[in-house]
Amino acid sequence: MASPVPHTLPSHSGTAGTSPGGCPAALGTRAPLDPLDLFDDGFVRDPYPWLDRLRAEAPVHYDPGTGLWLVSRYDEVRRVLLDPTLFRPDNALRAVTPLPVAALRILARAGFTLPPALANNGTPSHPGLRRVVSRFFNAERVAAAIPVIERVAEDLLDAARSEIEATGRCELFSSFAQVLPCRVLMELLGIRGVAPATLIRWSDASLELFWGRPTPDRQLELAELVGEFHQWLTDTVRGYAAPPTSFIGALASHRLPDGEPLDIGTAVAACFFVFIAGQSTTGQLIATVLRRALTEPGLWQHVPGRTGLAEAWVEEVLRREPPVTTWRRVTVRSAELGGVRIPDGAQLLLMLMGSGSDPEVFPTRSGCARIGRTSVTTSRSASAVIAARARPWRVQKRPWPCA
Repeated sequence: MASPVPHTLPSHSGTAGTSPGGCPAALGTRAPLDPLDLFDDGFVRDPYPWLDRLRAEAPVHYDPGTGLWLVSRYDEVRRVLLDPTLFRPDNALRAVTPLPVAALRILARAGFTLPPALANNGTPSHPGLRRVVSRFFNAERVAAAIPVIERVAEDLLDAARSEIEATGRCELFSSFAQVLPCRVLMELLGIRGVAPATLIRWSDASLELFWGRPTPDRQLELAELVGEFHQWLTDTVRGYAAPPTSFIGALASHRLPDGEPLDIGTAVAACFFVFIAGQSTTGQLIATVLRRALTEPGLWQHVPGRTGLAEAWVEEVLRREPPVTTWRRVTVRSAELGGVRIPDGAQLLLMLMGSGSDPEVFPTRSGCARIGRTSVTTSRSASAVIAARARPWRVQKRPWPCA
């Protein structure tokens, strides 16, 4: 999935900056980087050289390897997110790597479908469903959940301390960062009948299948896991005698704009998104915050004594290294974006990580935390991802328990 390194500087007016085939001209005249491959280890480990080049020279760039238009500059990303009429979310949950027939058959046998619900919903039903989900992750709910979060965190940290005492080391991602949001989410939403490790395994499989580049054999393995997840969700939603105050109960009592109740398939699709986004992205955020705090000189020692530092640092991590690094949209008609004419049906990949390090908006690329900055990731727009609301932001105001 590599796209050739360009050798002509694109223009940013009218339809200039495009190749004869209607795709933007390739990146410009600086010393060439390696060919762009969005799944390459080099890009994953350090995407910033490419993101800097994309923003400066081709903020709307067609990648022939994926068929996606990469949108990397803050202003263009923000424009797309704030205009769901022109840039629809219909493609948000489609597999980036096409699924082979064998994988599709596995999913079909499991009854797997993802009708428009949340991230992939551009229909009139979206605002109502978003309100249902938001009720469970608003500031009041999160504040009330602090005792639950602290209890679960202490349990996990006690286990980590015991492991360190016994072995001299502990891997905090799998033992703490990944498990904490999963267990908290399960308690807050009343998820029962499944172990946290199983829910994490299903979530990871879903992310890899739909947003990764697995091999054909790996796609079959992932399809089995995703099918299991979907079947469990369906059985849970269909057979759950849920009180109206629970998440599934709220979905069951929800009415669509035409007054009809929410069907099982759409309720399952909403759960699929919330159960993944509510814990996988938060786990990634916690891991990144811990890793960066340990490598930033002096930060770890100052967190307990400086009011607001932990919260500001988390916001800086969300800006520069958000757990949701990209998002997708599709155009409903031809449009001009960043000086480039893109066609009807263009598949856009919004480089959220790139927009958060845009020097036109954020002059300081890294270093000490800065309070009060607003990135696309943390701003509140009509297209804001529910997972951003789900993060336990009030806990950030307290001294980190490991400090």
